[in-house]
Amino acid sequence: DLVRSRGLGDVYKRQSLNLSECMDTSNKPLSGIKVIEMTHMVMGPAVGAILGDLGADVIKIEPISGDKTRVLKKSGSGYFLTYNRNKRSLAMDIKKEEGKKIIKSLIRKSDVFIENFRPGAMDKLGFSYENFSKLNPEIIYCSAKGFLKGPYENRTALDEVAQMMGGLAYMTGPPGRPLRAGSSVIDIMGGMFGAIAILAALQERRSTKKGQKVTSALYENVVYLMGQHMAQTATTGSPPPPMSVRVAAWAVYDIFETKDEQQIFIGVVSDTQWKLFCESFGLEEYASDESMDLNKGRVDQRDVIIPRLQELFKAYTKTDLMKKLDETGLPFAPISKPEDLFDDPHLNESGGLLDIEIPAGGSTKLPAMPINMDGRRFDVHTPVPKVGEHSDQILKELGLDDEEIKDLFDLEVISKN
Repeated sequence: DLVRSRGLGDVYKRQSLNLSECMDTSNKPLSGIKVIEMTHMVMGPAVGAILGDLGADVIKIEPISGDKTRVLKKSGSGYFLTYNRNKRSLAMDIKKEEGKKIIKSLIRKSDVFIENFRPGAMDKLGFSYENFSKLNPEIIYCSAKGFLKGPYENRTALDEVAQMMGGLAYMTGPPGRPLRAGSSVIDIMGGMFGAIAILAALQERRSTKKGQKVTSALYENVVYLMGQHMAQTATTGSPPPPMSVRVAAWAVYDIFETKDEQQIFIGVVSDTQWKLFCESFGLEEYASDESMDLNKGRVDQRDVIIPRLQELFKAYTKTDLMKKLDETGLPFAPISKPEDLFDDPHLNESGGLLDIEIPAGGSTKLPAMPINMDGRRFDVHTPVPKVGEHSDQILKELGLDDEEIKDLFDLEVISKN
């Protein structure tokens, strides 16, 4: 066939990937790490997004028609834009023999492979860890799945499925009304743990000179989150109620309404903070009441304290109350909506929002990776790609010339944007 007759594997050995002409990631922690990503939706792309933000060269393999996540509507319309920056797109038919040859050639010189398709899908394509490790014994193969190995491993899972069966939905909603969290928190967490496992495997490879397969899973992510509630059951002898009806560990740990009908969360979580709180808001009667000096005494008198505070805070506008709380150093938070974050002064001034180009046109701001390293925030070095935007570039880095790429295009093996 075309690829075999032209010795793509041998060509690749003669010329490794050279990214210096397309982007500069030399100052980033994962500069020089090459990643092949074959994912969709959120969990798998989140793994690659983290590695890409940190400077890895992430090549996203997607169908010729494009990743279906690109065209999701409603609550899924933001998935692709959020988790596919700092990646390059190679659009191709991986079911064709020529396409498989290209994938295997990429694997020979890559450090990491990421996939999040149903169990067995990669095996049918010949893309199992066992096969890839024969091509490249140092490859780190990351599978983002619904479940780790065990009785459930072949089940199909989604973020919401995992939240329901792992206890998170029960703990989030009112009694009898399980409710998923208001973000794809388990998918994203799965991406984080996948990235952590990859980084650990890369570190281990330095001494062993061998790669390995790592797996992150939705269900086990939820169970990890439930550890604190499981421990509470073990230490108290009673199962915890949903968070919506929990008995707070502190007397003041609530949402209050302001004069202009806005809401603010306020927490007073230490005896020292309680004294400061009383002094700041003129609550002399509470400051002098010895029965309220300790947290336990205050918790026992919540039915007295909370109505008094509700009345007190109604005298303040949201802006005035936030200013006063900020000056005192007490924990507080306005009840914000996602759209409020675009104009958040802290995010805008600290580099917490990045300018993102929308492939279909226009631009927006989206969150940066929430870490600092040596004072650095991680930016966008490669815009969210269009379908197959980098196909030519990547294949030329493999050693193919224009005529060979055209032949692949004519055979409908690849798609050029």
